[in-house]
Amino acid sequence: MLTQVLINGVLKGGLYALMALGMSLIWGVMDIINIAHGSFIMLGSYTTYWMFTAFGVDPFVSLVISMGVMFLLGYTIQKNIINLIIKAEIFITLILAFGIEIFINNFALLAWTSDVKKVKVAYAASNFQFLDITIPYVRLFAFILAIIISIILFIILNKTRLGRAIRATSQDIDAAKLTGVKVSHIYAITFGIGTALAAAAGTLWSILFPISPIMGGELTLKSFVITIIGGLGTMLGPIVGGLTLGIIEALGTNWFGTTFENLISFTILVLVLIFMPKGILGGKSKS
Repeated sequence: MLTQVLINGVLKGGLYALMALGMSLIWGVMDIINIAHGSFIMLGSYTTYWMFTAFGVDPFVSLVISMGVMFLLGYTIQKNIINLIIKAEIFITLILAFGIEIFINNFALLAWTSDVKKVKVAYAASNFQFLDITIPYVRLFAFILAIIISIILFIILNKTRLGRAIRATSQDIDAAKLTGVKVSHIYAITFGIGTALAAAAGTLWSILFPISPIMGGELTLKSFVITIIGGLGTMLGPIVGGLTLGIIEALGTNWFGTTFENLISFTILVLVLIFMPKGILGGKSKS
C-alpha cells in the first residue's frame, strides 16, 4: 500500500513540476510573480477539451497546438501590456497580473459557463500491474511527457543562443544590453514560453482531472508553493518541488483524506519558509 501511494505521488509530482516550471521561469527571469499563471493552465485545458470534443483530436496530439497557441497569447500579453510596467515595483506587477487573471476567468465563464468538464479519452481507465502496483497509462504518459518537456526546456536554456540571452537577461540586464540582447523581446519570449508550459500542464490536467473556469486560482497557489519548495533560480527547483509536494500530498491524503490536500500543501510552504527560506536547492531568493 505504501509503495502504491508513493508511486501515485511521484506520477502526480511530475505534473506538478511541469505546472510550476513556467511560473518559476518567468519569476526567475523577469522578477514577476505571475498570479494569472493558473488561468493560463485553465486556458490550456479548455483548448485541449474543445479540440477533443469538436474535432476528436487526441490530447497528447493537441498538446503541441495548445502550447503554440498559448505561446502566442503570452508573447502578445507581455509585449503589449506587461512590458509597459516592467520596471515598476513588484506590487504594481502583481495588480496587473491579478487584473489579467480576473479578465481571463470571467471571459471563460461567459464563453463556457461554470459547468465542470473533462476530456474523456477511451484509454482513461487503462492500467498495468507491476509487482502488485497498479500504474495508470495516462498518469504514466503524463509523467513521462512532463519530464521530456522539462528536459527540452533545459537544453534550450543551456545549449542555444536564445537560452544564453534569457540567462544573461536574468543575471544582468545592463550587461545583456551591451552585448546586443533586446531585453523587451527576450522578456516577451520568456513570458510566452512560461505560458506555453502552463498550457502543456493544462492539457495533461484536463485528461486526469475535471476542469472549470475557476480552477486557475488553486493552481496558481500550487505552482507558487512548488516554486518556493524547490528553490528559485534553478531549473531543478520546480522538479524537486513538484515531486516533493506530490509525494507528501499522496501520503497525507492517504492518512487524512483528500479534504486536507490543500492544508497539507500550505503547511509545507510555511515550514519551508521558516526553516529553508531559499527552498530545498537553495536557489536565489526574491523579496
